[in-house]
This record gives sequence, structure tokens and C-alpha cells, in this order.
Amino acid sequence: MARNPTHKWAFKPGMRAGLYSWRSSAKAVDRLKSATSEIKAVNRSDPVAAADGVVALAERIWPAFEYIDTSSGALGNAVYRTLTDLVPILVDAPADEKTRAKWLERLRTAIEEDGVQYLQPISDRFGEIAVFPDLQSEHAGRDLDMIEMAWSDHTSYAFVATSTLTLSCLLEAGQHEELIELVGLQKHRFWGNDRFVAEALLRAGREDEALAHADTLLQQDRDPWGYRDIAQFCEAILVRQGREEEAYRRFGLPSASGNTYLAMWRDLVKRYPDLDARRILTDLIEAHGSIGKWFAAAKTAKYLDIALECAAQPDAAPATLVRAARDFVIKEPAFAAQVGLYAIAHLLAGRGYEPSPSDIDEAVAHVTAAGARIEQEGRILQELKRLSANVAADVSMSARLRSRIADIERGDG
Repeated sequence: MARNPTHKWAFKPGMRAGLYSWRSSAKAVDRLKSATSEIKAVNRSDPVAAADGVVALAERIWPAFEYIDTSSGALGNAVYRTLTDLVPILVDAPADEKTRAKWLERLRTAIEEDGVQYLQPISDRFGEIAVFPDLQSEHAGRDLDMIEMAWSDHTSYAFVATSTLTLSCLLEAGQHEELIELVGLQKHRFWGNDRFVAEALLRAGREDEALAHADTLLQQDRDPWGYRDIAQFCEAILVRQGREEEAYRRFGLPSASGNTYLAMWRDLVKRYPDLDARRILTDLIEAHGSIGKWFAAAKTAKYLDIALECAAQPDAAPATLVRAARDFVIKEPAFAAQVGLYAIAHLLAGRGYEPSPSDIDEAVAHVTAAGARIEQEGRILQELKRLSANVAADVSMSARLRSRIADIERGDG
């Protein structure tokens, strides 16, 4: 039997109710990071105490952060990442049923009192946290009547804080038909709840039904909430069934995710290691558009011919092209020269974020250096003259380019 955790948590004094003011978001995020580090450190030697620390942190999040301005989304994202990171500690802790029952009551109370659903990651996995079948069944049934009443009333909307808590427990308790029937009462479909139905169908071996259930949400709305999660759920089923090409086309390409275009490409390459990486890049460009913005991805992936096609597009960022010309002067001078010329063309057209005539100076320097390395100084000079002859060009940029051309002809550039 697991002992009662007695660890004295350093994070608790910094998570008191009402401690943070309107502009304390950054401070609160730092507090979450330190609490996470402390809990993980304790988990290495005492996983039960660490799990109790997760519960203690969850209890304090809403009371401590209640008055903080959350409009930027930074704090909400930080709480989500923190709890998503810590929930496995709760699930895996070797606690006995009595200890876990106490944790569940504390967590349920915190979820019910949570003013902005900070604790959604815990509610969504409550059934897993419960671990023991009796606890799963108990919490599955506790609010069942209230949820049924709220979801059956299609004339008004009633929020039930413990709805996903209940669905998670129904799922883990194996009460799949009851779960499906309950979610079916809702007037509007929502992946936050429907994913439990899809998972129940999947666990019952009804893969095609699970796929169809999730896919209908994608068909009903062009970009529903949770789009990537839905698409990746469907994708995983098709991959498991050996239908990789279909999974890639229907769900993989549209759901490629990342903070940059390069990250999106790497995401898909990782998910589909058997597919040609170059093909994946060209498919992404075709599927998502904004060809010029894919330049950095193509360059970093070393598909320089694709990168040049991207660089020629009006939506390519001149500053990015200038940096690439600089970086490739020695190792790929022909590429650097052409990229630099595209950058100059875009600058003359007034494109880019706060372009400056000094950008022309830098681009010309890289282009001429690259031209010298490939012994095409004459051709590069003619290209620069051709660009400078554009009567529709930005006046200041065009004047700067003509000045640099004159410098080159005098031997000063």
C-alpha cells in the first residue's frame, strides 16, 4: 500500500488564491515552469508524492490565476502544456485505491470550480487517472442524469463542467454504448465530446465506424475546432489498415502542422518515412499555396530548384532571399546569384517588410560575389542593368541600384 505523501512543496506559497494581478501572466507562466520542474524531480524518487503534487498544483491554478488577463492566450497555453505534461505522473503513480479516490475528489472539486476550464487536460483523462474500475464507474455515473438533462434540452444551452470527466470515465469503464447514446443527445456535434465516441468505436473494433464518425465532422465544417486532431485520428486508422496513400492524401497533407512551413514538411516526413521527401514538399506547396513562403523550407531541405521557383514568386520575402544569397555565395554560388537577383526584383517592386535601399546594397554585394565565383560577372551586370531599367520600380530603390551598378563599372563595387 502506498504511503501518504508528505513532501513539502516549494511551489505552494507562489500559488495562493488571488496572488496574481491583471498583468502577471509572465510571472504565472514562470511559476508553472518551476512547479513542473519540482514535481518531476520528486517523481524520480517518490512518484506517489509527485502525483499528490500534481493534484495540489491543479487545485491552485484557478484560485491563483483568477484575476490575470488571459486575452493573449499565453497563460492558457502554458497551463495546457503544464497539465498535459504532468497528467502521466498522475496516471502512472503506484497509489492504492483509497489514495487515488481522495485525489479524484479533490480534482473533481477543482474542475467544478474552475472558471475558464484551465483543468481541461485533467478532465479529458479523468477515467485514466481513476485507474480502478470501481472509481471509474462511480465517477461515470455521478453526473450522468444532469448531463442527460442538459444535452436533451435543445432550446437552451447549459454548460456542465464535468461533462468530459464523465465521458472519460464511461470510456475507461467500458460503458461504450452508454457513452455513445449520451453524446448522441447533443444538438450540435463537437469533437471535444465526439472524440470519446470515436475512441469507443475504435476500442470496440469498429474501425470503419470510428473513421466515418470522425470524418463527418470534417465534411460538415471546412475548418472545425480540433481539425488537426480529427484528421490525425482518421489518418491513424487508415495507416493501421495499410491504406497509407489514402491516409496521406485525405488527412496527412491537410493536417500537416508546425510553426513554420519547414516544420510542416518535417512533420509529414516524420509521419510518412516511406514516402519521397521531395514529393511531400511539392504536395504541400500545391495543397497549401503561398508558393513564395515555402522558399526557406525548400532551401533548408536542399531542393534548390524548388527553392528558386519559390523565390521567383511575389510573396517571397526579400529579406529571406538576401540572407540566402549571403549564405550560399561560397557553397552554391549559382543559386546565390539567382536568389539575389530575385531579391532585388522584389525590392524594386516595393515588396517585403519595411524594405530599405540598403537592402539593395547587400543583395548586389552577394550577387556580384557569387557571379565572380562562377565567372559570370558580365551576365550578372547585364541582369542588374535590366532590372534597373524597370520604369515602374520604386524610385529610391531604383536609384540605389543604378548607383551600385555605376560603382561596379568603375571597379568600386
